[in-house]
Amino acid sequence: MKAAGIQIERLAVLGLGLLGGSVALAARKRGVARAISAASRSREPLEHALQEGMVDSIGSIEEAVRGADFLVLASPVEAMPALVVAAAPYLQDGAVVTDLGSTKGMLAEQIPRLLPPGVSFVGAHPMAGSHDRGLAHARADLFEGACCVVTPADDVPRKAADSVSRFWEALGARVVVRSPREHDAEVAWVSHLPHLLAFAFAEALRGAPTPALELAGSGFADFTRIARSDPGLWSGIFGSNHEALVGPVRRFGEALESMACAMEEGDTEVQERMLASARAILLEMDLERADRGARCGTRPIRG
Repeated sequence: MKAAGIQIERLAVLGLGLLGGSVALAARKRGVARAISAASRSREPLEHALQEGMVDSIGSIEEAVRGADFLVLASPVEAMPALVVAAAPYLQDGAVVTDLGSTKGMLAEQIPRLLPPGVSFVGAHPMAGSHDRGLAHARADLFEGACCVVTPADDVPRKAADSVSRFWEALGARVVVRSPREHDAEVAWVSHLPHLLAFAFAEALRGAPTPALELAGSGFADFTRIARSDPGLWSGIFGSNHEALVGPVRRFGEALESMACAMEEGDTEVQERMLASARAILLEMDLERADRGARCGTRPIRG
């Protein structure tokens, strides 16, 4: 399958976990790049990827990025600046660097300063993944139909921003555009806060009577699934987006306290009104998402 709209000569992927491996698989399946190279902290996933034909070459960071015209950073966010420092001397003029990180403010501030002249950084965040981790769970279809947020800085060349958008569209994603600050504020609500609450609930289960777990059904499984995610990864995400996350956490705390007060007072009318309001908010959001999807399709939108 040949991808429409973009043809990368050499795609380099630094990090071959779930997301990095899925990028390599999707790029291979869709013919996005003529050649794919990779480097990773561990040798085992590199050798597996080479044996399975996911990539064409493996090696050090220097070997992976030398001659690449498109570089994807697929490590935890806090490790990305060090990767860029290691890769920068070997990046060719005109190369584009992007990432898969869940927060954007820190990257947008630091990474452009670490790159040589003529190399552009355009952040990206595919809203796809799993609580499973590692190359063994990588999938070529992971990004199909998923939203990918592209976060170009104001001074980034338009050509570089467009190439990153086309790259993600070629992998099957629906691209939307936000500034780094807008991205961090929005994902704090729709991604980071839900994960934080799931982890907090799982920790609170220490106080639950042991026999209660025998009664857990699909609702329990749905709510706790994301709390099975990698603690180290999510600790880094919460830390790097703490400024944007504090407000949503406090707002949730206020809503929870209001519900607790209504329960303590036995005010079922207030409880029902609050629950109805919560349901109405979700229904309104569903309608807005459906309308935006109908109007925007798969084309980028400016938030």
